[in-house]
Formats: sequence, structure tokens, C-alpha cells
Amino acid sequence: MNILLVYAHPEPQSLNGSLRDFIVDRLQGNGHSVQVSDLYAMGWKAVLDPDDSLDGAIGERFHPERDSRHAFENGRQSPDIAAEQDKLRWADVVILQFPLWWFSMPAILKGWVERVYAYGFAYGVGEHSDRHWGDRYGEGTMAGKRAMLVVTTGGWESHYAARGINGPIDDLLFPIQHGTLYYPGFDVLPPFLLYRSGRMDETRYRQVSAELAARLDTLETTAPIPFRRQNHGDYEIPACTLREDIAPGVHGFAAHLRSAGTDDETEADAGTAVATAA
Repeated sequence: MNILLVYAHPEPQSLNGSLRDFIVDRLQGNGHSVQVSDLYAMGWKAVLDPDDSLDGAIGERFHPERDSRHAFENGRQSPDIAAEQDKLRWADVVILQFPLWWFSMPAILKGWVERVYAYGFAYGVGEHSDRHWGDRYGEGTMAGKRAMLVVTTGGWESHYAARGINGPIDDLLFPIQHGTLYYPGFDVLPPFLLYRSGRMDETRYRQVSAELAARLDTLETTAPIPFRRQNHGDYEIPACTLREDIAPGVHGFAAHLRSAGTDDETEADAGTAVATAA
């Protein structure tokens, strides 16, 4: 397979740097082709602005959506954006690796998403009507590809448990997994999570490496998170809200997951958490 690793950590000699090298070596050892977008090493420009188009703002003021569409459709995107889009087209699997900073991804990785996910490339695609509200959430440019997060946290696993002080890790990662990845069509695999990243010795590192190797070895066969597809009957279109008979009484992020072994019409309990792997 072709695998793109988008890596966001500023220190090559960090734990994340070691894991990045391990990931690349393991994947290549398994016969996969690997490209790495090391955002800090690349000096990636994180800010979305008029310079993302070779033409600058095409109107009196900068309009991110309109100008992004113009640049994408007319081949006028800045070269760094176009190069990352080519990597995404090439990839069968995309891995986003980052430390959890202030309950989200580092700003440089968020900036990669904002700039690379151009209008017409990752959003604003497909028919918009009273029957089909765009090719998104299970459809879109990335449909047929897989994606996975590799995330380190300084906090304990218990801090991110269902009743942990930091909030459930599944909820914290939902905007990234469901929004950033599932929105343009990726099948999203359960994340690889490493807690207490500042407490690492050789014994634990060997254990973590073995667990990560197992996940990398099964990228093709691991079942994705069962997010609901937008245009396949679960949602009222164009309101994009769940039908009343789907997961009745369930609200929030959990409502957008299918429960294992149930039919949509009989889903009384859709509150299962996203499966995670440590």
C-alpha cells in the first residue's frame, strides 16, 4: 500500500520522533511505500491567507472559500498545497501523528488541514439537493482510503476515561476523526493512543512498540469506526439531522455511531464508545 504519514512534533529526538521512525521502518519492512510530511521540518506555513493562491485575493477582500475554490479549479494554488494534495491522492492510508496539545492537534497540523483541504478538493463537492447534501461523511474525494491517528498525551489514561477530568478521549478526538477524516470520505480506524508520554523507560517502550507494530501490521484488516453515512438514509436531508427512529433518546457524538449487531430502525442503544487502542 501507499501510506502517507503526516507528522507534527518540533523535536526529532522526542518520543514522537522515535515513534515516527519506528512507524516508517515497520511499514517499509512490510513492503509498503511510505511518504512523510514532517511539518516542522518542512517549515509548513500554518496560516490560511491570500498567499495560498498565486493570484492572491480575487475580490476586494479575502474570501477563504471563494478564493480557495478559484485557486484549486484554475491550477493557481501555492506549490506546497498542491504537493500535499498529490500525496493524499497517492495514499491508500493516511496516518496523522501528533501530541495532544490543549485538547487538540498542534496548530501546525490544523493549518495543514485548513490549507490542503481546499474547496473542491476535500469539501464543496457533490450534488446539493433535497435528496443528497454533498459528497461528505462517508463519501467524497477520500472515499476508499483509510486513515488513523497516532496520538500521545501527557495525562493518564484515567484522565481521559468516561468520567475523567479531561473528558472522554473519544469525544476529544471526535472532531478530528469524524470531521477532519470521515467528512471527506476516509474510513477511520480506531486511534493508537499512548498515555503518560513523559513516563517512558526501555521496558515500556518495547511494550508500546509491540502494540504499535500490531496496529501497523493490520492497517488493511482493522474494522473502521462505524460512523453513520450522511446520504444513506439515517439523516433527514437537507437538515442533516438523524431521523427520529434512529438511536432514539441518544444525543451528542454517540448518536452518530452505529451500534454493533443492530439495525438502524431498532437501534435503542447507540451509545457505544468508539473503540480505542492504547
